[in-house]
Amino acid sequence: MFKPFALLLSISSLSACTTSPAMPNPYDLLIGSYTQGASQGIYRYRYDAKTGRIKDQPEQVISADNPSFLLLSKDQSRLFSVNENGPGQAADIGQASSFSIESNNHRITPINRVDSGGDEPTHASLSPDERFMFVANYAVQPDPGGSLSVLPLSPDGTLHAPSQRFNHSPSHVNKERQASSHVHAVVMSPDQEYLFACDLGADQVFAYRYNPRSGSNKPLSPAGSTALPPGSGPRHLLFSADGKRAYLTLELSNQLAVFDYAQGTLSQQQLIDLNPPDIGTAVYAAGALHNSADGRFLYVATRGPVSQILVFATGTSLELVQRHAVEGKELREFSIDPSGNQLLVANQGSNEVLVIARDPLSGKLGETRQRLQVGNPSDLVFIGAD
Repeated sequence: MFKPFALLLSISSLSACTTSPAMPNPYDLLIGSYTQGASQGIYRYRYDAKTGRIKDQPEQVISADNPSFLLLSKDQSRLFSVNENGPGQAADIGQASSFSIESNNHRITPINRVDSGGDEPTHASLSPDERFMFVANYAVQPDPGGSLSVLPLSPDGTLHAPSQRFNHSPSHVNKERQASSHVHAVVMSPDQEYLFACDLGADQVFAYRYNPRSGSNKPLSPAGSTALPPGSGPRHLLFSADGKRAYLTLELSNQLAVFDYAQGTLSQQQLIDLNPPDIGTAVYAAGALHNSADGRFLYVATRGPVSQILVFATGTSLELVQRHAVEGKELREFSIDPSGNQLLVANQGSNEVLVIARDPLSGKLGETRQRLQVGNPSDLVFIGAD
């Protein structure tokens, strides 16, 4: 399954004394987690982008069940999470939660929580007008299987019960992982007219036209699909900065698919093998992927005996710049910090967040600057100040 805590940015005041040096801008880092172990939910830490260090103790702990993915409103006054619950968990069905964020101190307060319309939700996104939250219900068990749900959202941040729910037919190529639909991510197109649902169990990316109407809570309609290689297992989709290209990790085949994008259509241009040259009998699985802020580099995680982050230079075609081995176990998610000088990694299996040096010019990753113990971390997000 898929799955990032978040960073909150606030501008520090400069000292009135002209002889004192200006202080670096402080940030808050929100970390989402799985709570089957010692973790309590969402953690808010202070983060210094200049030194690349997370404060040892959290500023706030928000109790929540399996808040594995975090999402912010455009004005950063609201925080949303999926609660990756299901059979055998704290709740027997997946949920989604809403929180308010205070502008002066970034303190987080719960608003409400609702059923997500399926089991084990792993990802979510907001509609361009923030009237709806789209949820990817992965669903480990074949019955009922995965689904895409639409949750109406009030202006005050209150979430409501699902108003639409879509299911897909599985491919059955991988008997263990594709016995049913497993929607792993839901991503809006750059033109804000289509929602794409990556279904690991179906070997397809499904397109839905987004057409909100006044008085209606049913904004999505099916608009076709893009087939991927049988048994490849599409996981995460990411668009380029200019909106003309899309990148998709294929978890089961450990590949990266590259598409041209136009008017709701994904046209495949490349299929890149992410396996290391000396793979032997080891098995690797593609996971998270992110662009650098300047759009010059694409970072792709692949998990195996030794997790790696592959750095690609973007251009007419992708060019591999570096394979960086990541210490720890089960890399779940990563994020480049606001300065661009560090990349943070959430290692779910070894209960830690790593801060890794990054060179903005070459795009390459370097030494590990910090290892912070956090129970089962799963998501990392940065929030900017106003």
